[in-house]
Formats: sequence, C-alpha cells, structure tokens
Amino acid sequence: MPKVITLCGSTKFKAEFEAENRRLTLAGNLVISVGVFGHSDGIQLTTQEKELLDNIHLRKIDLADEIRVINVGGYIGSSTSKEIEYAISKGKPISYLEVSAPASE
Repeated sequence: MPKVITLCGSTKFKAEFEAENRRLTLAGNLVISVGVFGHSDGIQLTTQEKELLDNIHLRKIDLADEIRVINVGGYIGSSTSKEIEYAISKGKPISYLEVSAPASE
C-alpha cells in the first residue's frame, strides 16, 4: 500500500508543490495536494470560497498517513499553521520540506 501524504503550505509556492508532488509520487506515494493555487495563480477568492477550501484541506489531512509542509524561505502562514495544529490534534506525523526563498523575494 502506498503511503498517503497531504501537502500543506502557502499557495504562493505552486512550483515547489508541483516538484514535491512529482518527487513523492515517483517514490511510490499517493500524494494529495492543493486544489486551487489562489496566490500564485492570482485568483481572487471570496471569504466563503477560502473557508470552503480550508475545510476541504482539513479533510485531505484526515485522509493522509502524514502531512508534508512546503516551507519556502521559512514562511508558514496562518492557514498552514492551522493545518499543522489540526494534523497534530489528529496524531498525523509531520515532515517539512525546507526550500530557500526564491531570489525575487
């Protein structure tokens, strides 16, 4: 059975999510990722849409064996912090992918 890993982190970092999804998938894992990259794709979400996506992501954590936090330049925003706290409350192991900040930041 493949391990189920849910990716968490800021939607600013779409390229890092895609690279880690690819790497983990090729290593034989079942990867659950973000459905909408609002920040990086410039999508303006309503408060209701944001709350919906946040709640869906918590359900994705429920399905996971563990979560992997995409941590670019040490940035962990409030939504990701809540996801980490939720994963801890559910006893999910947490790992971090530490990535240097892009030169443009």
